[in-house]
Amino acid sequence: MIIVYEKDFGNYWSIPAEKLMQNLQTDISGLSSGEANKRLKVYGENTIKKQKKVTKIMLFLSQLKNPIMLILIFATIVSAVTGDLTDASIILAIILGSSILSFFQEYRASNAVEELRAKVQIRSNVLRDGKFEELPARVIVPGDILKFSAGSFISVDGVVLETDDFSVNQSILTGESVPAEKKPGIMPRDSSTEERTNCVFMGTNVRNGTATVLAVATGENTEFGEIASQLKLRPPETDFERGVRRFGYMLTQIMLVLTLAVFAINVYFKEPVINSLLFSVALAVGITPQMLPAIVSITLSKGSHNMSKEGVIVRRLNSIENFGSMDILCTDKTGTLTEGDVRFDGAVDVEGKKSDDVFKLAYLNASLQVGMDNSLDDTIVAFKKIDISSVKRQGEVPLDFTRERLSVIVEENDQYTMITKGALNHVLEICAFVQQEDGIGIMDSVKLDEIHQRYMEWSNQGIRVLGVAKKFVEPKEKYVVKDEEQMTFVGFLLLFDHPKEDVVRTISDLAINGIALRVITGDNKLIAMHTAGCVGLEIKGVITGSELIKMSDQVLWSSIEDTNLFAEVDPNQKERINLALKKRGHVVGYMGDGINDVPALHAADVSISVDNAVDVAKESADFVLMEKSLEVLNRGIELGRTTFANTLKYIFVTTSANFGNMFSMAGASLFMPFLPLLPKQILLLNFLSDFPAIAIANDAVDQEVLKKPRRWDIQLIRNFMFTFGFLSSVFDYLTFAVLLIIFEASEGIFKVAGLYCQS
Repeated sequence: MIIVYEKDFGNYWSIPAEKLMQNLQTDISGLSSGEANKRLKVYGENTIKKQKKVTKIMLFLSQLKNPIMLILIFATIVSAVTGDLTDASIILAIILGSSILSFFQEYRASNAVEELRAKVQIRSNVLRDGKFEELPARVIVPGDILKFSAGSFISVDGVVLETDDFSVNQSILTGESVPAEKKPGIMPRDSSTEERTNCVFMGTNVRNGTATVLAVATGENTEFGEIASQLKLRPPETDFERGVRRFGYMLTQIMLVLTLAVFAINVYFKEPVINSLLFSVALAVGITPQMLPAIVSITLSKGSHNMSKEGVIVRRLNSIENFGSMDILCTDKTGTLTEGDVRFDGAVDVEGKKSDDVFKLAYLNASLQVGMDNSLDDTIVAFKKIDISSVKRQGEVPLDFTRERLSVIVEENDQYTMITKGALNHVLEICAFVQQEDGIGIMDSVKLDEIHQRYMEWSNQGIRVLGVAKKFVEPKEKYVVKDEEQMTFVGFLLLFDHPKEDVVRTISDLAINGIALRVITGDNKLIAMHTAGCVGLEIKGVITGSELIKMSDQVLWSSIEDTNLFAEVDPNQKERINLALKKRGHVVGYMGDGINDVPALHAADVSISVDNAVDVAKESADFVLMEKSLEVLNRGIELGRTTFANTLKYIFVTTSANFGNMFSMAGASLFMPFLPLLPKQILLLNFLSDFPAIAIANDAVDQEVLKKPRRWDIQLIRNFMFTFGFLSSVFDYLTFAVLLIIFEASEGIFKVAGLYCQS
């Protein structure tokens, strides 16, 4: 039987899920691998931009779009039209030589970058052959069944089949910053994107909860794909690209002035118009570093390879320069300042005594929750095994980063219990009662003071404290956040994350390299200060999330320079801190791995994530570290500065030499009865002198250059070019004088000697 697949399922949000599955020729058990492979050939890969392999012909032709090449092509045409086929042939050879060289370098660099990007790819939990497995998002096809949880990057357009307190951040499509709640159902055919509460869309991310989704549209057939194809959005200009653009403007101004002046003066002195034009164009081209695109491509490619060897994967090549320019690094403490391996120190009751009952409640909550995998719950479950075969999971109110708590409803011996654990303050705010040795009592101010006193004592020792609460509930189909009320506080969970052994030296190295560290954490102020003290970070100032709420932007801007520790902050406040630092003129890097870090990653100049981060964090990052370590980051920063330093080194050398040579030629043409060099000689000289400069891409860089952030300084480049260019011209003019006055050199001998001199 021949199966015909549809490409468009119309208003799928208005079709019942069972009917939609029939149309997609799938069911709740998902697709087989063989069927999925067939569909992949029909629908194509699940990517916005089709992964076209770089064709050699198109890449070669793209080299001719370079403005410098266009000038050379113009010169070739002028020479050919005027009958000077020799000049035309030489210029054409230069065009081909430069294009071929740039082509090989860019082709190799583009393939290398794709290989590196392949190491960091978005994966989704897909039901194939009857079981869920992690697969690359690009192989998902319509008809697949997927499961998403908090932190997941949604890789398809689809309808939700099952949800559990599921909400999605879809501001990238709708502009609405408030998470949208999603649930199964049928929506009217004329529903707008934001009104389709039964659908999820590619490019959005899960805020909290879980959902099972039927994939309906993939790749360019998604809402995101259609918008992207219509708008042709260009990524924001990086500081590196801005520097190259400003450098180009400077060269263009110099070229224009020099070309018009030399052409007008030579015509005034009755030189042949065509020769004067070719000579002027040759001088303009001669100033330009023709191999700059190739040099940039080589240095960035080389830098990305070196970084990959050091455990830093470059997702956006031009961000390497920003890495080298970064002067402030914002990071969480967990996994960077500390080992990230949280150890469970035990469960205690309200009186501070070890309690098996409190641990059992925490164990049930951690082992039966399905909202989001996390290392904390894994740590609790691994601490000690408990037989919970008699306990049945009945529901869940998943974790989100506003409530900072998680509730699981269990049934044992026909009794239903809601068990909640989370940040102590957020658990206490829903507790009206407290478990005491003699029974349950009212949560009054005295008890609250006692609880907070123990909390502060543990926090001062660097121990992280979570709260555990419970209450008996009636059975029902679905439990929601509002059910978390009138609960009984039963005890504490104590956890400890030891500082890394080498972090003191690494922080010192960052400071030596001109990078100030800002610690931004959701942990409480006392733990954050204790950890900072353990790793030798000198605390200049501390601001908490509650204090940030009361601060105006102006107050934050004025105080942020003297603050290097931010505690108890939420995701939006992390973003606000980054923006305030940028407002003060800093190049800000942010290192994050969770969904709560995404706003800050978007706001940073340099966004850094880690390989085991949630999908949406990796997708937002410029760089992905294969291990969460400040030491790896420090090495990456040095490599970024090396890459940028070599690019500037080429620019300094070639622009000063080229400007000096061309200024000498332009000046000499004013008082000599013939042109000092033929246009073809100028072009050939410029090309041959640029050719060996490619080796600069692999050049070593002095340590003192690496000790501070590097940024574009157009004024410095211009001053260097004029100073050393004019200085070299002095020696050129002395040589010309000796040739003409002392040796009375003929035109032919002068041009040969002049060519040797300029080289």
